[in-house]
This record gives sequence, structure tokens and C-alpha cells, in this order.
Amino acid sequence: MPIEALKRSHTVTSFEPFTLLSALSAVTEKIGLAATASTTYDAPYHVARRFASLDHLSGGRAAWNIVTTGNPESSKNFGFDEHMAHSDRYKRAREFYDVVTGLWDSFADDAFTRDVETGQYFDPEKLHVLDHSGDELKVRGPLNIARPPQGWPVIVQAGQSEPGRQLAAETAEVVFCSPKDIEGAKALYADIKGRVEKAGRKREHLKILPAALIIVGESKQDAQEKRLKLDSLVHYDSAISSLSIALGVDVSHLDPDGPLPEDLPETNGSKTGREGVEQLAKREGLTIRQLAQRYGGYSGLAFLGSPSEIAEEMETWLREDASDGFTCTFPFLPQGLEEVTDKLIPELQRRGLFRKDYTGSTLREHFGLPRPDNQFFAKP
Repeated sequence: MPIEALKRSHTVTSFEPFTLLSALSAVTEKIGLAATASTTYDAPYHVARRFASLDHLSGGRAAWNIVTTGNPESSKNFGFDEHMAHSDRYKRAREFYDVVTGLWDSFADDAFTRDVETGQYFDPEKLHVLDHSGDELKVRGPLNIARPPQGWPVIVQAGQSEPGRQLAAETAEVVFCSPKDIEGAKALYADIKGRVEKAGRKREHLKILPAALIIVGESKQDAQEKRLKLDSLVHYDSAISSLSIALGVDVSHLDPDGPLPEDLPETNGSKTGREGVEQLAKREGLTIRQLAQRYGGYSGLAFLGSPSEIAEEMETWLREDASDGFTCTFPFLPQGLEEVTDKLIPELQRRGLFRKDYTGSTLREHFGLPRPDNQFFAKP
């Protein structure tokens, strides 16, 4: 992406997630610690080892957000001239998942005897060597870390393309998604849950969490005014950068007051993100400037209003099988978060929609997810 399209974008910098989450694990007790790791530009042994370590350090609060990497420019950072094709990325991701989970199961849960009298540290009969050789990957194993406290860290996935949905149905326990309205959310929910059942899994073992911007006000009008003020602060250069990133091609040189061209160059990036932009432009007849303003601010699902109004809308989504919860984002920090915790959460608790206390200590327990059995050893 040309520097002119990026120079105002915050997306050019971010911390390495395992360093950040390891630090957070030392000063928190309950929150989940989810990191993204690419199945296209990482090695399964490294991924398995990092997440197992984080799960042990945090007492069972780690989660792996599986991504195939949508940015086609990423290939050049890892020694490749071309980005792997979309379908090939998902084929590799499926095998990658099998290898990582197999490595986490290298040891039985009771393998480590640590017998002081005999000096025996572990039982060799309870060690499994994976010895995987597939179409994409070759990994011997075993992993040199005990089985994680959760068995496996929670598996998260966010792809909404056809192969992304199928990968989620077969592997994920939490799905991040970005439907624009409740009807689209219900269709996505039904599709993925149906795929889960066809894959031989229980529907309740996968939680679908749409992303939602939460703006709490004294009234809906008050919340809308907060959003309008925030949107008015977006610089056009920053907005066009965000739009270019979503499309996967630089559109900063195009007429901002003209329509989005239908013949934009093809990209090997995220298909879902690009399709969403193109559909929005066509559906609402937006110019490039108007599109940029949407993507420079927040273009997705938003709940705006008083605590009771937002809680009512959320309850409708839950009741009508549009979601199992939400991935909440905030307009600003820390005030935006505090308005949710101090005003919205009590209203959700009053309606029986949000916990008043934790009943477990691991992220799996927070989500109501079962601890997976070891693939290679019976329960002790």
C-alpha cells in the first residue's frame, strides 16, 4: 500500500501479542488473553509452544485467534514474493490446526509424576510423538511443554468467506464476525451453527460474537450526537487510508466525489472485507468520499442509546438467534469503557443477561465450553 494511503493510519504499528499478553497475565486474574497467530506465515510448533506457555502462565486463560493473513503485502516480510492463494491458505490452516492441537496433546494430563523418591520426572508411556507428514506440513513432535491447563487454549476464528465459515464450523469455539444488521446476523448464525452440527459437533460448543460499537448516552439522541462529533474528527487522508486497506487496493488517487469503480484491480487479500465495501457502496449509492468517511470512523454494527435501550436491543439479538454475545468496541478510552461497565453492565445483569460473578477460573469455563479430551490418551 503506498505510503500516502498509510501515513495517517494507526494500523502500521502494533505490539507483538504474546509479549503484551504475558505482561497482562501477571496483573489480571479473570480476563481471557486472545492472540492472533497466522497459519500462513508461522510454524505450528512455534504456535503450539507459545500458546501452551501463555495458558500455563495465565492459569488457563489463553485463546488462539486463527488467521490466514489477508494482507497480500505480508508475504514480502517472510521471504515470499507472492501471497498464497485464498483457497490454499485455508487448506493449510486446516492442517495447521490439526498439527497444533496434536502437539498440545503430546503428553497425557497425568504424565508428569515428578517422583522425588525415584527421581522420575514423567512417565514415558504417556508421551505421544505426533510424527505428522501432510500435504502442507511436516512436524515430528512432541511438544516440550506439559498439556495446557485448558487442554487446548480456546480456538477463535473470524473468517466469513465460504472456506472461512467451514473452517470455523470444524475447528472454532468462538467466532468473531461483523454483520451489519440483525437479519444478516441471523443468516450467518444459522449457517455456521448448521455447519457445526454437520461436522458432528454440538451447536453450543461454538459461540458467535458479532463486533459492536457501544456508545452509551442519556438517550439515543445523546449517544448519536457523541458519534457524530467523533466522526467529524476523522481526517480525509486517514479515512481514505482505511478504505484502501479494506479494499486491498489504493484508491487515494481516485475522484473522491465519484463512485467506487466496478473494475478495481483484483487482490489476494481478504475477500469478505472487500465484498462488504462494494456491497455498501452499491446498496447506498455512496461516493468514495462517503465510503471513506464510513470506514475512517466505524462502519459496522453499533448500539447507541441509554443503557436500557442498548440492553433491550442486545436482548433481541440473543433471543432471536442472531448472536451468543458480542465483541464490544468503544468510541474512546477509558470513558467509553467505563460507561459500559458502570451503566450498561448493571442493566444487563438486571435482565439476567450478564454474569454477576465468575463460576470458574479458565476462559473455557467463562464461555461454558468443555475441556477437550486428549486425542491420544484416555482420561486418567
